[in-house]
Amino acid sequence: MSVIDELAAEFARLPGIGRKTALRLTYYLLKRPAEDTRRLAHALSAVADRVRACSTCGNLTEADPCAICTSPRRDGSMVCVVEEASDIGAIERTGTFAGLYHVLGGRLSPLEGVGPDELRIGPLLARLETGPDVGEVIIATNPSVEGEATALYLQKLIRPLGRRVTRLARGMPVGGDLEYTDGVTIAEALAGRREIG
Repeated sequence: MSVIDELAAEFARLPGIGRKTALRLTYYLLKRPAEDTRRLAHALSAVADRVRACSTCGNLTEADPCAICTSPRRDGSMVCVVEEASDIGAIERTGTFAGLYHVLGGRLSPLEGVGPDELRIGPLLARLETGPDVGEVIIATNPSVEGEATALYLQKLIRPLGRRVTRLARGMPVGGDLEYTDGVTIAEALAGRREIG
């Protein structure tokens, strides 16, 4: 196998990248100056060498514990549980949540062989048992079948610890169109309706 084929094969292993796109990326890099390719290789190497999971929350970071866990401005009484570290960025971009996080590293999915032991559930429970400050656990798993199953499983484990367990609200997206919205989303929006005015 040539080095071109090797690089294309590595690109093809990335999510959302098929064989054609992998080849397109490979040939794009080959057309660029060698320094551009070296910069990319250096950035990939630096990420592999320096980025690790935070020992407290599981967020991806260069410093352990991460900046969120060590920030005195964060509200330690709330812990938001997310599936992946990338979910933290989505919540942080809203600028409305000032609590802490816990990354599960996935969601329960028996068909894919992901059970409770493959997720960071044990560290979450240990954190709740040793952290009396935590009053609320916000479960922010995705609104999929697996995400819902994970949320229910976590609720059953956390409630006996005397912590309030909440779930992100679901419903109609801003700018959404009823005509193109699925029935489950509309049902959730109706169930979670609130008074205006």
